Amino acid sequence: MENDQLIELWKEGRTRFTNLLDKAKEADLTKKLGDSPNSAGFLIRHIAEVELLFAKNVFGKKDVKITAKTLIAGKDTGEWTNLTELKDFAIYAGEHLEAAIREQKDWSETIETKEFGKKIKSEALGRILTHTAYHAGQLALVLKYGN
Repeated sequence: MENDQLIELWKEGRTRFTNLLDKAKEADLTKKLGDSPNSAGFLIRHIAEVELLFAKNVFGKKDVKITAKTLIAGKDTGEWTNLTELKDFAIYAGEHLEAAIREQKDWSETIETKEFGKKIKSEALGRILTHTAYHAGQLALVLKYGN
């Protein structure tokens, strides 16, 4: 499969996230679902951070700038309340992950990370796709039913 096809596959999967960003309002960002520890704002930030980590550490895009604040804190700190900043950060993440996917030469190359061990790059692409979709599902529920 060519990189252009993989990008189209990734973009389609990512619409589960981006469509929610288009609907989110600033007042939604502090919403949580029941006793869930994560707010809508935290989930948006977390998704984008992990996409950037994949672009940089898995797919080798060394010019990516990322401080994974949601991972460092390990919990929702309540600071993710600016919708414009979160949307801009998600756009930044998407642009860099797309560029990283486009730059790949060998999808069968093995990479290793402490988070998920050894995987070939095509498996890692599946991993980031499902990570984004998983948390987008959580985000959808928070936006719809959260308080």
